[in-house]
Amino acid sequence: MSKLRILYVASEITPFLKTTDVADFVRKLPQDMQERGMEIRILVPRFGLINERKNRLHEVVRLSGINISVGDEEKPLIIKVASIPTAKLQVYFIDNEDYFHRKYVFHDKEDRFYDDNDERAIFFCKGVLETVKKLGWSPDIVHCNDWMTSLIPLYLKTTYKNDPMFKDTKSVFTVYNNSFEHRFNANDLVEKAKMMDIDNTMLSHLESGDFTGFIKIGCAYADAVVDAGETEHESLTAILNEIAEHKLDLAQAETNVTDRYYNIYTQLVS
Repeated sequence: MSKLRILYVASEITPFLKTTDVADFVRKLPQDMQERGMEIRILVPRFGLINERKNRLHEVVRLSGINISVGDEEKPLIIKVASIPTAKLQVYFIDNEDYFHRKYVFHDKEDRFYDDNDERAIFFCKGVLETVKKLGWSPDIVHCNDWMTSLIPLYLKTTYKNDPMFKDTKSVFTVYNNSFEHRFNANDLVEKAKMMDIDNTMLSHLESGDFTGFIKIGCAYADAVVDAGETEHESLTAILNEIAEHKLDLAQAETNVTDRYYNIYTQLVS
């Protein structure tokens, strides 16, 4: 098989930021795939906890300068990059002063969920795809991890489906039990998430305004859905059971995680 181009998208990655096991997963799997000859890109948000000087982040001027719409507002997108010291991997960071220059990730110092976490997720998902376009790099696979990335499969199937960069791109969505109790205003959320070629019906899963709504929309539009194995959560179990027959990968024959994902990727592009 020819070398696959795989884009990994997540809210965190070791060693830059770790709040859940997602960070270690997104650190290890891309390197394993690179060692198998795959071409890799990684995009994450530049949350305020990430020390730019310590981690040697620097702005990529040729990629920055795009405005991303979130509802009626447009926010400037800044792209930064850094290398993982122990691997030949570069990580691109989606940055915006209003959304990411905070001392905490998803909760404030009083442990209250930020009211605009929905906007931050929307900005991130849209920003990822626009950054890839500017890179001029057409991925075969976009591997989305956790709820913050869940709108990307939808955008790939609608707004970007005829874009030369993404016309053959397949998406994988890995589900984790990183749930939250907050409920967003459903009408506002749907309006903010819209892009070209997307109507309210396509966003119906978001009408619950909660964590499961994000998971449902990711599962609905991804080409493959994978249970990370930590989803002992009643509503998540129900969602995964609904889609199990046609796109959920639960095969445990491969004990090696890398083998499992390699098989998923190759099946999608074959």
